[in-house]
Amino acid sequence: MSENKIKLIKSELRGIADKNKATILSRFFKTGLGQYGQGDKFLGVVVPEQRIIARKFIDLKLGDLQKLLDSPYHEERLTGLLILVLKYPHANKLEQKKIYNFYLKNTKKINNWDLVDLTAEKIIGPYLENKDKSILFKLARSKNLWERRIAILSTFYYIKKGESELTFQISELLLEDKQDLMHKAVGWMLREVGKRCSEKTEENFLKKYYKQMPRTMLRYAIERFEENKRLKYLNNKI
Repeated sequence: MSENKIKLIKSELRGIADKNKATILSRFFKTGLGQYGQGDKFLGVVVPEQRIIARKFIDLKLGDLQKLLDSPYHEERLTGLLILVLKYPHANKLEQKKIYNFYLKNTKKINNWDLVDLTAEKIIGPYLENKDKSILFKLARSKNLWERRIAILSTFYYIKKGESELTFQISELLLEDKQDLMHKAVGWMLREVGKRCSEKTEENFLKKYYKQMPRTMLRYAIERFEENKRLKYLNNKI
């Protein structure tokens, strides 16, 4: 029965697949030789369509979802992850722990920025609330780009609750990161601290570190500042 559901999901995705979109998505997610998404394959299905399919299969077991995460096709992996996100808030504590562990076991399959951004704050963030968060510091030090991105994006859950300290701690670890995708992610989370917690709180962190931040990280972090203040940061005059 479960095997039939996996076949049905794959069939539904292929039924709405668009070759032109697949080509566009392959370029957008940098699947070329030496790029961060090298070798990933696309069917050409957009996220809203995948969400519709995911909602129909929320009862799939983790073992079945593994078959989707093992897929070479981006949309099949993402649909599996979207089902996982839908399952999490309705699960009991034991099931949530299993979902959390399943997610961490599959970080090598969560291998592009959208897969991380649509899931980490929905699973890792809430699971670690009121628990030891050392796993995030381990992920932030990982050689795997996507594990580092999971670390910082998981803190978005806490930012939305008005808490910024964890974001600052992870950001500090990532200041020297060489990947532009991480510069953007950290800068984005710092900007969200300013937006959802307080600009003053964000600035306290920036004043300490802005001169050593990669330029892209700083630009993302100060995007919402008024123009004069933004220029002062960019010109090292704070």
